[in-house]
Amino acid sequence: MRIVVIGGSGHIGTFLVPRLVRAGHDVISVTRSGGTGYASAPEWDAVTQVTADRRQQDADGTFGTTILGLDPDVVVDLVCFSLESATALVEALRGRVDHLIHCGSIWRYGPSRRLPIAEGDDDAAGAPFDEYGIQKAAIARMLHDETAAGGLVTTSLHPGHIVGPGWHPTGPLGNTDPASWHVLSSGGTLRVPGSGTETLHHVHADDVAQAFALAVEHRDAAAGEDMNIVAPTALSVRGYVEIASAWFGQAAEVESITWEEHRASTTEHLARESWGHLHRSHVFTIEKARRLLGYAPRYEPHEAILESVRWLIDHGELEVAGPLRV
Repeated sequence: MRIVVIGGSGHIGTFLVPRLVRAGHDVISVTRSGGTGYASAPEWDAVTQVTADRRQQDADGTFGTTILGLDPDVVVDLVCFSLESATALVEALRGRVDHLIHCGSIWRYGPSRRLPIAEGDDDAAGAPFDEYGIQKAAIARMLHDETAAGGLVTTSLHPGHIVGPGWHPTGPLGNTDPASWHVLSSGGTLRVPGSGTETLHHVHADDVAQAFALAVEHRDAAAGEDMNIVAPTALSVRGYVEIASAWFGQAAEVESITWEEHRASTTEHLARESWGHLHRSHVFTIEKARRLLGYAPRYEPHEAILESVRWLIDHGELEVAGPLRV
């Protein structure tokens, strides 16, 4: 099939585009500035690169026309963040494209109530509380209704905290502050807002790519569905600290502090990141994706995080107190 991947050079596209090429598809990567992702792969030589400024074209009302002009059978949208943008693309593709697969987010859910959280369980989590999550939830509802009404066939996949080589993982503070890793690698005390029992649900970018490739392959099973795409298990903050500090031969400790103390000790951006992750305290089930797609994630969360940390250290992008011992 001819597949257009919008945002093909990002975290997911780095692994998805080569997967699609290996499966025999004709792949077009649409990005704002080109590029072949975070990891080199020979499959990129077979990919057609198209540059387009989505934000500007959405404002002009021309982005859907740009995508249709590439004559796709399937469109994979990895970089849509507003209901308005998603709706415009659906209206452009309706009746012209076989399948639209949208990248959502587990932040479509608010704070957890009952774990694990399953798709369609309205009581398992509260409502999303930030604009990103509100928009992702609205997009998922719109896509479901579109397909249920007999319109464009759509699927929305909702990754957890994506991690992999080339970027900083969400750490045990619920943010990407690299200073946390110096504390862990030195066996120090990490001052954590909350109780330390909050949870984080990561997923390796290649496992997310696996799910998107499976949704392409199993169109009928995926039609109109939304699915959680995460690692098989999640990490508590305390468990994260114990596992990660042990990679350096250390035994870091957790000191619980108030959210007010945390906000006073860091930047507004990092404090907001922490609140977004730890206040939600998510754990998800992937049973639906297993059943409908055959989703079989390769990485446990700590394995995915370790791969990311190792890459950052090897490339001089993370300062730690001592070497990895694993």
